[in-house]
Amino acid sequence: MKVSEAIAERRAVKHFDAHHQMSDDEFKHMMQLAMQSPTSFNIQNWRFVRVVDSAKREKIKAAAWDQAQVTDASALLIICADVKAWDKDPARYWKNAPQETAELMVSMTGPFYEGREWLQRDEAMRSVGIAAQTLMLLAKEMGYDSCPMIGFDQEVVSEVINLPKDHAIGMMLAIGKEAKAPHPRGGSIDFDEAVITDNF
Repeated sequence: MKVSEAIAERRAVKHFDAHHQMSDDEFKHMMQLAMQSPTSFNIQNWRFVRVVDSAKREKIKAAAWDQAQVTDASALLIICADVKAWDKDPARYWKNAPQETAELMVSMTGPFYEGREWLQRDEAMRSVGIAAQTLMLLAKEMGYDSCPMIGFDQEVVSEVINLPKDHAIGMMLAIGKEAKAPHPRGGSIDFDEAVITDNF
């Protein structure tokens, strides 16, 4: 499947085949590619919590207004970010780069983020969004469908997954085999409203 086809065909599917199992090899393949998603300063601040335990899934479902995809999807990911990843041994993000490049990037990372909590949080959400879109397109290519979700109680889900204090949840992503086609697309705004040349 071409990327353009995956983009055109991807939909937020709400009904999944609860009996279908995604293999560990499929999951690992998908995640290894998702981890190629770009991040600022290469801090790789996304963290993907794969919820397998059925009891935990039921708790998350209850915190998500009983949306069936939480328990029925083959894979449920809580896509989080380490908001302080920029400050956690940044040299490791450049271990394979030429020494001059590594030293330059490491020296720039701290001053860019330090004391700018709003930027740290914004960066976390950008990384989550890019990774989530990568995963949704990968899933489509692999014959799966997906549903990005923000409709859940973040405090409850944070407790269920024991989220560290310096991390943030961006969204959940359910991935599985479609059991019921989604409704037709709701509609798109006009091209000229979305795409602006030079300035508003």
